[in-house]
Amino acid sequence: MPKVIILSIYITCMALAGLSGSAQANENKAQVNKGLIFDGDAKCTKCHDENESNPVLSIGKTRHGTSADGRLPSCAGCHGESETHVNKPEGRKDRPKPTFPFGKQTQNDINGHNEVCESCHKGGKMIHWTSSIHAARDVACTSCHQLHTAHDKVRDKRTQPAVCFTCHKEQRVQANKPSHHPILEGKVVCSDCHASHGSAGPKLMQRDSIADTCFTCHMEKRGPFVRKHEPAEDCTICHNPHGSAIDNLLKTRPPFLCQQCHEPASHQGGFPGMAAGKSTTAGQQGITNARACLNCHTNIHGTNNPANQGNERTFRR
Repeated sequence: MPKVIILSIYITCMALAGLSGSAQANENKAQVNKGLIFDGDAKCTKCHDENESNPVLSIGKTRHGTSADGRLPSCAGCHGESETHVNKPEGRKDRPKPTFPFGKQTQNDINGHNEVCESCHKGGKMIHWTSSIHAARDVACTSCHQLHTAHDKVRDKRTQPAVCFTCHKEQRVQANKPSHHPILEGKVVCSDCHASHGSAGPKLMQRDSIADTCFTCHMEKRGPFVRKHEPAEDCTICHNPHGSAIDNLLKTRPPFLCQQCHEPASHQGGFPGMAAGKSTTAGQQGITNARACLNCHTNIHGTNNPANQGNERTFRR
């Protein structure tokens, strides 16, 4: 075979090999740009892979890892570019933390920490965040939420109370008392009543008032009634919603609870059938036994019985 033909074949093979190598390089480059979860996250996932002790790749199982949603940021969108973390400076034994590490011992102030989340989470349920008690007390978003896991404990009814009880220890004690909302049983959770990201109502209530929040479940207490037991805007005057040692979540046993508002100068504060301010041991036993005031006044939240001159039918059936 002539040398010219052999040389031509050799040049052709080298050209094809070059094209193949170039195509492979372009494919590798495209793969680097694409990343495993987010576009361009390959510089992170080359270290933070499935063998990582902290399973960061599980973010792909959460709403923050839904690649079809174009609004979602990349790793750098939350953690910052973190150049010194990616390329450890010479002479450093430990790799510097990312710009926003989001750990329990974050290097950033809480406000800067939360601003990263607020850059996306704004409006809607977050509209009252800046005026909420949680924001005022510098509570970090990651104090409650876990991002790199498919199971965010605070979003699960079975595990949410334990997250809240981490700070609200008094409410934990109350929820374990004999009369309590079924919080520990998983039927009622904190977020059913409270808007943890802020609210226009008091005590981070989901509605504009405490009573309106209670009425979402206790609709039979709403009325309308011909005669309403005032003050009706705050159920916690009589009830402790998290739990109590007294039946029906009452703060104090009747008649002592009733006498906190009803003065002792009349039957409203004294004992029935006796002169105002006078009582006997037998009379005291008669009113304090069983359901006390509720022996007669059964409809204490409201009644449709009209008032009469003697007021005998007040809040009765």
